[in-house]
Amino acid sequence: MRTDFDAYIREHTTLRKKIAADFFAALKKRSAKSWKSVSRVERMSVFKEAVKAVPAYAKFLKAHNVRPSSIKTEDDFRSLPPMTKANYLRAYPLTERIVKNRRADTAPIVFTATSGSTGEPVYFPRNHILDLQSSMYHELIFRNAGITPGDSTLVIVGFGMGVWIGGVITYEAVKTMGERGYNISVITPGSNKTEIFAALKHIAKNYKHVVICGYPPFIKDLVDEGPSAGVRWKTFKSLKFVCAAEMFTERFRDYLMRKTGMKNPLRDITNIYGSADLGTMAVETPLAILIRRLALKNRRVYKRLFTDANRLPTLAQFHPDFIAFEASGRSLFLTGYNSVPLIRYEIGDHGGVFDYRDAEKIFAIEGVNLRSEAKKAGIADTITELPFVYVYERSDFSTKLYGAIIWPEHVREALMEKSLQKEITGRFTLITRHDGRHNEYLEVNIELRGTKPRSRTLQKRLLKHVTEGLLAKNAEYTYLTHHMPTRVIPRIVLWPREHPLHFRAGIKQKWIKK
Repeated sequence: MRTDFDAYIREHTTLRKKIAADFFAALKKRSAKSWKSVSRVERMSVFKEAVKAVPAYAKFLKAHNVRPSSIKTEDDFRSLPPMTKANYLRAYPLTERIVKNRRADTAPIVFTATSGSTGEPVYFPRNHILDLQSSMYHELIFRNAGITPGDSTLVIVGFGMGVWIGGVITYEAVKTMGERGYNISVITPGSNKTEIFAALKHIAKNYKHVVICGYPPFIKDLVDEGPSAGVRWKTFKSLKFVCAAEMFTERFRDYLMRKTGMKNPLRDITNIYGSADLGTMAVETPLAILIRRLALKNRRVYKRLFTDANRLPTLAQFHPDFIAFEASGRSLFLTGYNSVPLIRYEIGDHGGVFDYRDAEKIFAIEGVNLRSEAKKAGIADTITELPFVYVYERSDFSTKLYGAIIWPEHVREALMEKSLQKEITGRFTLITRHDGRHNEYLEVNIELRGTKPRSRTLQKRLLKHVTEGLLAKNAEYTYLTHHMPTRVIPRIVLWPREHPLHFRAGIKQKWIKK
């Protein structure tokens, strides 16, 4: 039996290595024009599969008077009605949205969940396909960071390890890389800083590379608090960070570099654009980071690349065989295959899409040779002509605190407490801010019924109700409170009635501000 098992493992590993080798060989060979063709084929393939094997999608098209046989060209595809959480994910039962013969009660599926705008969770089933794709993206990150299969590497997963996707899919990705021959060890402390510091002090010294994965504000906490916990960042042979869940600035990246002694901002710190809906969707590459850093120095390039000149997006590259992005107006639409295929899915993110040749031309107009800049920066070996997607932090509906989504509904319900009604109007604005040390915090601006001076007693009462409301309704906030209680305490700010900064009369209330 042991011999048979070993043979199975060898065969399984050989197959995975071949898949990876073919994947990375294709990355270098394909041109930007070729990737456009791949994207068109992938979108149409997912559409045809869904029409044939997904009962909910057939009903969805019928409800929108679409005949599947009429969808033949790229323009036809773009005329398809977009899916949303409201009109598709919540409108049809899960059993009808899953591909036939891949029912949730019979197929190997992993569920992840996120809170919806109503506070009700939305469940996303994920099969082995998304895990394999995520492992390919992670291997791309590792290769770009200079980590080779034979290098001893410790991966510390600092994403939440509950029902949310970040922790579990990262674990699956690096575990799969190990099955393909990478010399990887993994530990999954989640957001438990004490356990992370212990691993860094007692285990990490045995490895050539240490890769810490987590939400950007949490990573910063680790960097800032590490020395007092006995962690000396500059003693590590090779330290890397892999972030996800929210945008961060180049100034933030440089801050982490200075504090830890890392040397290469284009290779050592990477951000992932992902979602519970379709897993790992795109990743920062050294080229993408270089483009963003160059654009920040040249406003003309910046304005040509990005739609909003006053906001900084995450810029990443994506593989069209895994997921196809398109943009209409400022909205991003996704098409990708999973247990629940999504076709022209309007995820709610704003941004845009461009290809490698577009980027080259934009820089050339301003007298900059992009390939020469990449060679000068020492990243020419990482260049692929994969397409780019850029995405802005969502300006409506929610804000984030250390990666946890904070919905206004949770705070609104807390402020409906009867004992508060004589003193506040119930209107508020949530803002995620950073203090002078770059620490993230949630500011809750609340409108008073009158114009009396701010009351410390009232602030304490409001803080109590807001915190209790979030703990009662928001599992992600509760998880953070357990692991970093002092970091996630909201800051209450009281404002006179109809103050123009947050509560201007006569206009729709903005519950979230960026």
